[in-house]
Amino acid sequence: MSDSDGKKTLGLHGGPRSGNVKQSFSHGRTKNVVVETKRKRVVVPKPGGTKSTGLGSAKIGVPSRRPAGITDAEMERRLKALQAAKAREAGEALQREEDERKRAEDRERRRAEAEAKEREQREAEERAREKAEEEERKRREAEDAAKQAAAAPTEPTAAAEPSRGKPAATQTPRKVEREREQPARTPRNKTRDDGGRRAGKLTLNQALTGGEGGRQRSMAAMKRKQERARQKAMGGNVEREKVVRGVQLPETIVVSELANRMAERVSDVVKSLMNMGMMVTQNQTIDADTAELIIEEFGHRVVRVSDADVESVIKEVEENPDDLKSRPPVITIMGHVDHGKTSLLDAIRDTSVTSGEAGGITQHIGAYQVQTKDGAKLTFLDTPGHAAFTSMRSRGAQVTDIVILVVAADDSVMPQTIEAINHAKAAGVPMIVAINKVDKPAADPDKVRAQLLQYEVLVEKMSGEVQDVEVSAKTGQGLDELLEAIALQAEILELKVNPDRAAQGAVIEAKLDVGRGPVATVLIQHGTLRQGDIFVVGEQWGKVRAMENDKGERVKEAGPSVPVEVLGLNGTPEAGDVLNVVDTEAQAREIAEYRQEKAKEKRAVAGAATTLEQLMQKAKDDQNVAELPILVKADVQGSAEAIVQALEKVGNDEVRVRVLHSGVGAITESDIGLAEASGAPVIGFNVRANAPARNSANQKGVEIRYYSVIYDLVDDVKAAASGLLSAEVREKFIGYAEIKEVFKVTGVGKVAGCLVTEGIARRSAGVRLLRDNVVIHEGTLKTLKRFKDEVAEVQSGQECGMAFESYDDIRPADVIEIFEREEVTRTLE
Repeated sequence: MSDSDGKKTLGLHGGPRSGNVKQSFSHGRTKNVVVETKRKRVVVPKPGGTKSTGLGSAKIGVPSRRPAGITDAEMERRLKALQAAKAREAGEALQREEDERKRAEDRERRRAEAEAKEREQREAEERAREKAEEEERKRREAEDAAKQAAAAPTEPTAAAEPSRGKPAATQTPRKVEREREQPARTPRNKTRDDGGRRAGKLTLNQALTGGEGGRQRSMAAMKRKQERARQKAMGGNVEREKVVRGVQLPETIVVSELANRMAERVSDVVKSLMNMGMMVTQNQTIDADTAELIIEEFGHRVVRVSDADVESVIKEVEENPDDLKSRPPVITIMGHVDHGKTSLLDAIRDTSVTSGEAGGITQHIGAYQVQTKDGAKLTFLDTPGHAAFTSMRSRGAQVTDIVILVVAADDSVMPQTIEAINHAKAAGVPMIVAINKVDKPAADPDKVRAQLLQYEVLVEKMSGEVQDVEVSAKTGQGLDELLEAIALQAEILELKVNPDRAAQGAVIEAKLDVGRGPVATVLIQHGTLRQGDIFVVGEQWGKVRAMENDKGERVKEAGPSVPVEVLGLNGTPEAGDVLNVVDTEAQAREIAEYRQEKAKEKRAVAGAATTLEQLMQKAKDDQNVAELPILVKADVQGSAEAIVQALEKVGNDEVRVRVLHSGVGAITESDIGLAEASGAPVIGFNVRANAPARNSANQKGVEIRYYSVIYDLVDDVKAAASGLLSAEVREKFIGYAEIKEVFKVTGVGKVAGCLVTEGIARRSAGVRLLRDNVVIHEGTLKTLKRFKDEVAEVQSGQECGMAFESYDDIRPADVIEIFEREEVTRTLE
């Protein structure tokens, strides 16, 4: 603004500044517009604020450094986030520097290894070349000596003159030639001895050529040259006999690997492939058919192998009878939990193990060894619930030699005793019956023997073959007789194995230990497992890092029938998996990956294959299925017997229900394992499955069904068994029509003008064409019209047009038979 004198003075405008803008339009029209320009807002710092020297040192009390509307807390949070980001970037920069340093060290190490390897190869080739030159020199000297000896009688003067002091020019031509060759070899030797080491980095070419430049032949070429020279010296170029090899050929193979297996040069194989029109390099993969042509072209034999052949490294060793040695028997004690099984185990341990070996024996491992008074060793398996036993049977891994069936003399045979008998029979191992608690007043051993007859267990006292011993775990009565019975049974079995072969064993149990990783309890069956052995077990593999025996002591090796805990697996195997020792980690990894793929494919295809609905579908697909296997568990014995009797009545001549096992009590992992092995569902009557059994059933795809009314249970099983019967198909005739005239319609073909003489003509039904009461065609209708409209059905007495699907041979007076098919589901009465 300005004062009255016209001078400008400083001041503040009270509001926005205004001005005029002239706008021009067409046809000479103009318009003046008044515009206002607002000034920028200037934020004045509050008193007491500190001046910031940078973004990182900004203070909360500096409003000029803060955007409008931002509180102090928000500003502080943003500053902290900025500082954290800077700290993170600094950490990432340090990490990148560390990674770069490690990569540089790794590159330097690899370079040093490559140089050392190249230097060793160079020295080896140098030695081979010197040896070849020495042999060639000796051979030439021998030839010269032979020629001189042959020329001596005919040229005496020539041989004698050099001794008289004649000059060297009169010597033999071969000797002169040797002297001429000698200077040519000397510079190379001098060059190698003198300056080769100081001339900088020595390459493989320089080492082979002695610094003369040019390309030198490989070691294989030098050997071939020596072989040709040797054959030539022997009197002719005799071609070396072709070695025909059996080449293992997988589904795909790399070109260089194919050449390796044929023992041919890679360049020759690549050249042969190019002649076939395939432009490939040595690192490319070709299919088995192409590789087979190449193998036959080179004159070798093709040995086709599949993916399953990766397991061929696990070979069945044919044992030499001279190498077999006796091994301790493996004994499993089974029976009802209240019949003194644990007490009997403790009694055997206390009476059989010496005082020095008695302490520290732990049974959490699931297996342990004891030593009898006469020095014999026995291996006992502790398998509560028979889970591992059933799992091993389903996988065919027989680890138990003898089963001791413990039955209480005062309680006789119980449901779990019957279950143990079924498992022992399924495994096919000999049984010894130990009648426990004979010291009690209510004991009746003869009642136990009589009840065992119902389950086809005939003891020796009843003129059978099964040994029976009356024992008392409390008083120690009969324990010596029991051990004698075990020794006698082991002697009959003649348990002998070769302890010096590659180890093979079975997994008793496996777990994931927090501190030690996957741990497997393995019972060695063949050979000896040593620390450092590489093995494959089921879908897992590993290397024996450490082993612990049943006393918790570290051991270096474990022989036949010895239970150990094995550490060093890459995953947790399943109970019953077989452990096999292999040669290399590559083989173990390849076998484990192959088994994982097969298991994955099996799970994808089969899924949960043991539900009742799927059994019904399976019965329709497979006409050979005539039995419906079922496992039954009930709350009391009376209910179990009633259910079994009712289910045995279900069925006819075509199909029947087979109860694999019935028992009393909760559904356990043992039942799930047996159901999985047999492909059967589990029926629970007023009982439930425990948590491990539920998890196992979900994992293995076994269906568990619960019932509280016996009639519902029988009806469902009867419906499932009815699914095994083939459905009956019936035909129902719904109408007849007579062809009066045949018309040709463009785009449709021949159309029959018909009169429905009986019933109904329906579009969705099946039709047959009758000519003189003979069926000449059966099919479906393409069109059914009433006048010009497409209709679904036509009643009797009405006219219509019909056209057959993919059939035109229709004539007047033909009769059309209309019928429907219906499936009648057959049920069991």
